[in-house]
Formats: sequence, structure tokens, C-alpha cells
Amino acid sequence: MSVKSVKRNVGDSVRRFEQNKFLFEQLVNRDFKHKYKGTVLGMMWSILAPLFNLLVMRLVFANFFGRTVDHYTTYLFCGNLVFSYYRESTTSGMSSLLENAGIITKINVPKYLFLFSKNISALINFALTLVVFFVFCILDDITFTPKMLLLVYPTLCLMILNIGVGLILSAMFVFFRDMTYLYNIFLTVLTYVSAIFYDVSTFSESVQRLFLLNPVYVIIKYYRLLVIDATIPSLQFSGLCLLYPMIFLLLGFAMYRKFNRKFVYYF
Repeated sequence: MSVKSVKRNVGDSVRRFEQNKFLFEQLVNRDFKHKYKGTVLGMMWSILAPLFNLLVMRLVFANFFGRTVDHYTTYLFCGNLVFSYYRESTTSGMSSLLENAGIITKINVPKYLFLFSKNISALINFALTLVVFFVFCILDDITFTPKMLLLVYPTLCLMILNIGVGLILSAMFVFFRDMTYLYNIFLTVLTYVSAIFYDVSTFSESVQRLFLLNPVYVIIKYYRLLVIDATIPSLQFSGLCLLYPMIFLLLGFAMYRKFNRKFVYYF
């Protein structure tokens, strides 16, 4: 595909998005309200759920791994924060096409809008939890430095990764409904290989390099380097942090482009 073709496709996508901006805003509003519909605490669950998860993991793993890791609560919260956002965004995005089949079959709109709305809803929850995370940093005697402003970068990479993986999953889910169960198994495995509650420095250098094949771990480590170690990651590591999300994003849009006209036949 030529550079002109890429620019033309990007331009067309931007124009179509602007034309459907009102619909997108309504989808975000609907998805966010639907998530807490019928609950007593409402939006508070976006904060309480990760806190309860953090508490359980802290009680279970502190005696095994906390003794050798400085600021273990913050260390654990970093991993839990990133992984929770990834899990919520991708699992909700996976069903975004099928959930909106009624709209898609009646109105000609960009199908990725439905996935984007799910991601914005998950991003709002992430932002609320991030505020609580900073409070825990204060309680854990973490020194705030200007370097923390760079957290915008791994957060942006995580957003792109979530959208890319969501595009792939939502496209596959239309044709293969077993993806829900397979992806849940995958998430369980991913939880244990993302170093959320343990330190990879206890492994050999060759094993540590294998962890870098996991994009979720790379982003978690980026957070920890900025917050706990107060160090700016190298250009190579920063490039790796963005490389994985861009690969998944391109693959996701390629799948949407290929199967765009076939989706409606499987709803």
C-alpha cells in the first residue's frame, strides 16, 4: 500500500468519524451508564473493584514476594492498574460488533465506532482508578517527580494496544463465538506472565528478555520505572513500548478492512 493510499484512508476515516461524532458520543454515554445500571454504588465500583483486587493480592502475595520488592504496594498496584484496564477494554470490545448488530444492519456507520466507545468507557474507569493510585503512592512514600508526567506516554501506548487487540477480537468473535472462553483462558495465563505480583529480576537474563515479548508487561514495567524508580526508560525500551501497540492496531484495522462487508452475514 502506497503512502498516498494510507493518507487517503486515514483522511476518509477522520471525515467519517466527524460525520458520526454525535452517534459516537451517544454510544459512549450509553455504554458507561449501562455498566452501572441497577447498582447501588454506581461509578464507585470502578474504584472499589480494583481496590478489593489489590487488597486480596496484597494479602496473598506480600509474604512471598513483598519482602524483596521496595514499595511493594505501589509495585503491585502498577501491575493491577494496567492489567485491569487492558482486560476491561479488550473483553468489552470483543463483543462490541455483535452487541450493536441491530444498528450496524440498519445504518451505514464505521463499525470501529462501537469498539471505540467501549474503550472510552474503560478509559474513564482507568482515569478514576489512576487518581486512587496516586493517593496510594503518597501513602507508600513515593516521591513525586516531574518524570511522572511521562506516564502519558505508556498510557497512550496502552490505549492503542487495547484498541488494536479489541479490533482483532471483535472481528474474530463475529465468526467464532468460542473466542469468549478462549480469551478468558488466555487472560488467566497473561496474568501470571505479566509479573503483576512478582519481580522478574529473580530470573536469569535470558528469561527476563522473554518477558519483553509480552506487550502488557512492557507497559507495566514502564509505569514502574517512572513511578517507583523515578527513571526515564531508554529510547529502545520506549520504542518497544509503542511498537507492539502499533502492530496490533495495524492488524486490527487490516482485519476490519478485509471482513467489513462480511460481518453483517454472521450477525
